[in-house]
Amino acid sequence: MVTLGVDGLVSGLDTTSIITNLMKVEAKPQDLLKTQLSATQAKAAAYRAVNTRFDAIRTAAEALTTSSLAAAKTATSTSTSVTASATSAASAKSSVSFTVDRLATAQSGLLATTYTSTTAALPTDDVPSYPITVTQADGTTTQITVPPNASLLDAVSAINASGVLNATIIQLEKGQYRVQVGAAETGKTFTITDANGSSAGYVPKVDATTAQLTLTNGLTATSTNNTFTDLIPGTTITVSKADTAGAAPTTVAVGSDSAAVTAKVKALVDAANGALGVIKGYTVSTAGAATATLQGDSTLVQLSSQLLTSISSAIGGKSASTVGLQLAKDGTITFDASVFAAKLASDPTTVAKLISGTGATTVNGVSTPAVTGIAGQLAALAKTASDSSTGTLVALAKGRDSLATTLQTRIDAFDIRLEARRTTLTKQFTTLETALNTIKNQSSWLSSQIGQLYNPNKSS
Repeated sequence: MVTLGVDGLVSGLDTTSIITNLMKVEAKPQDLLKTQLSATQAKAAAYRAVNTRFDAIRTAAEALTTSSLAAAKTATSTSTSVTASATSAASAKSSVSFTVDRLATAQSGLLATTYTSTTAALPTDDVPSYPITVTQADGTTTQITVPPNASLLDAVSAINASGVLNATIIQLEKGQYRVQVGAAETGKTFTITDANGSSAGYVPKVDATTAQLTLTNGLTATSTNNTFTDLIPGTTITVSKADTAGAAPTTVAVGSDSAAVTAKVKALVDAANGALGVIKGYTVSTAGAATATLQGDSTLVQLSSQLLTSISSAIGGKSASTVGLQLAKDGTITFDASVFAAKLASDPTTVAKLISGTGATTVNGVSTPAVTGIAGQLAALAKTASDSSTGTLVALAKGRDSLATTLQTRIDAFDIRLEARRTTLTKQFTTLETALNTIKNQSSWLSSQIGQLYNPNKSS
């Protein structure tokens, strides 16, 4: 808004400066409100930053449930031409040895007709006569049609679009083309018939074969492709080369995925340290720096303490240090991955109990209560802090948002009052100048009249 100056031409006063300074005094309460608003918004942002860290703790902790800790499996192969993977369904310490007899191949052949052009319309007496029908070994049929006046390129495109066959144009010499067709999948056989019920001029050249393994116990296993699913339950084994005669068998073994579990524990420790660092940054002031946004906030200090206690307290009579978790002097958590991996290999039951806890059990009438592991304790703590409905940090942030809204409303109302006050002051000083100008004009007139009364040169 443009404010017109009313600097006094009569009074000589710097009216603009006077009004500006008076408005600064009038605006002091609003300035305090603005400062309070900035602090409130900063606190809301701080609570949300901490909340994000605790949400990360919850995610990392939930990834270490009892089932996922025990379920992490890996499969290894002694051959570079055999790859293997395992799911949670696989049984640790299971293995299988085998030689690869052959790989799976796809049936393929040629269409009998030789074509002189790939773009000209197909001959009306062409073989095959479209539409053609592809019948697979299981009785499934697929019909392939081509548009009127279709070319060889159109026919090949239609065959490939069917999803059951792959077709390729082969140029034997200039102006001489044949069509090669093959099954889209290995290990599956098919036949082709055309609209006239004939074999559509298809000449098989390569038979479909299944991949085959011979196990060391003499059994054989086959697959229509080169992947053997559940040869060992929960595993996927893929072969890429047949073994030569006399080759040593390949062994695929399943074991606990120590690396994956270790990575999950490290992710939990990193999330916890991230939360501790953010809390410290918001609650502890640094010498020479501005006061921390949430200096000494009791909620955050308590959350930090509870987080550390979850690590330092014994779980089922065992210390977290036995699996490589310890508290450092600087208030952070350290994790020795090598200690953890060694303990997981030697005593997975203890590791599972410490990290993920155990459920309640009853054996021969004797009940054993459930034990909440470190991950469970941290997950519960994080949920208490960051739950979208009941989380303490969420509630604190929303409370600051509400206060900020109230403060902004008061600031906006103050703007209206200040503008009204500025208008009033401007009018008052304008009135003053007008009055002074009137008085000045009257004074000048009186002086003029008095001067004329006492003018010795005035003619009588």
